[in-house]
Amino acid sequence: MSKVTMAILGCGGMAGAHAGRFKNNPDVAITACCDVNEGVVNAFIDKNLAGYEPRPEVFTDPAAMYAKAKPTAVTIVTPHTMHFDHGMQALKAGCHVFMEKPMVTNAGQARELAAEVERTKKVFVIGYNTPCTPEFYHVRETIRNGTLGTLEMVTGYLSQGWKKATIGKWRQDPALSGGGQAYDSGAHLLNSLCWSVESDIDEVFAFIDNSGTPVDINSSINVKFSNGVVAAIAVSGNCPKADSFMTFIFDNGKIDINGWNGSWIKIAKGDKDVKYPAIDEKAQTPNDNFIDAVLGRAQARTSPRNGIIQSDLMDAIYESARTGKPARPKKR
Repeated sequence: MSKVTMAILGCGGMAGAHAGRFKNNPDVAITACCDVNEGVVNAFIDKNLAGYEPRPEVFTDPAAMYAKAKPTAVTIVTPHTMHFDHGMQALKAGCHVFMEKPMVTNAGQARELAAEVERTKKVFVIGYNTPCTPEFYHVRETIRNGTLGTLEMVTGYLSQGWKKATIGKWRQDPALSGGGQAYDSGAHLLNSLCWSVESDIDEVFAFIDNSGTPVDINSSINVKFSNGVVAAIAVSGNCPKADSFMTFIFDNGKIDINGWNGSWIKIAKGDKDVKYPAIDEKAQTPNDNFIDAVLGRAQARTSPRNGIIQSDLMDAIYESARTGKPARPKKR
C-alpha cells in the first residue's frame, strides 16, 4: 500500500504534536514543511522530526510546496483567520486536508470551503479531539438511538489559564485569531456540544468578557438548537486549573463526561448509575482517523458540516455579545 505523503503548513507549537502523530503512523511519509522563513522550518524539523528519513523538504511558499513536493495531503496549523485561504489553496492543489480547529472564522467562509470540498471530493477533517474518543462516540450513539430517551438539555464548562499563556502571541490578535478563548481551547467544548447534538443552531444569547485583552477570555453562552435541545456553556480563560465537565440530560437518564477530551464518562439510566458501561469503540487520534479516511478504511469523524454549525454558533455568540440581544445564524 502506498503511503500518504504529508505536508505540514505552519510550524508553530501545535504542529509539533501533529508531526509526532504522523511520524508514528506507518502509512504516512512527511515530505514537506512550510512556514514564513527557512529558519523557522528547519528549527521545527530539528526539534520534531530529528533523524526522520528522508528529511522533509523546506518551503516558505505553500504554492511552491504543492507544485514541487506534490503531497497527497496537508496538515494546516496556521493562525485561525488564515485557515480559509490556506484550505481553499490546498484543495485546489489536489490535497486532502487535515485542518486544525476552528475550521474558519465566519459562517460564509465555512459554507464556501464546504462547497469546495464537495467539488473536489477530497477528505477534509477538522482536528477535534472528542469525536475520535470511544466516550463521545458512545454519547452520540446514545442520542441517536434514544437509549436514555430524548436528549433535552446540555450543560458544561471549560477552564484554562489561557489569558496569561497567550499574552503577546497571535492568539490575542483578533486579525489572526478571529476571537479569543471561545475560538481556541473553548472550541473543543463547543464542538463536543455541536458534534453530539447534530442539529443546526436556532438561537444564541451570550455574554463575553475580554478581561482587559483584545479578545474574549470568559464566555457565558446559552444555545437553542433547531431540534429543541437547549444548552448552557461557560468558557473560562483566566483560571489556573485546566478542567472540563459536560452533562447531557435525557428524559430517562444522564451522561457526565469530560467535554475537552472525553477522558472519562459516567452514565445514569433512569435514576440508577451504570457501574460499568460497556463501550467497545476503539480510541483514535484525529490524525489517524484522517489517514484511515484518506485510505478508505474509515469514515471521517468530522467534516465541513461540523465546521459550518460551529461557525454559525460562533458568529451568533459574538453578535449577541455585541448587541446584548439573542442572535440567530444568518440565512444563506
